[in-house]
Amino acid sequence: MRIITTTCPECGTVVAANELESNRVMKCPGFGCEHVHRFSELPVEAQEHFLENKDRYEI
Repeated sequence: MRIITTTCPECGTVVAANELESNRVMKCPGFGCEHVHRFSELPVEAQEHFLENKDRYEI
């Protein structure tokens, strides 16, 4: 299992890929940040890895 994350370009908050995959679009969880994150913005290789191994990332 790999830890797949992205960092908000606006505030630096780290966002987990499993949260992005389950919602596909989400407002940044950073305090006061209005940036919207999308699963499709993750690198293609990270998206494919996550989708191929989705059962390993369920909490």
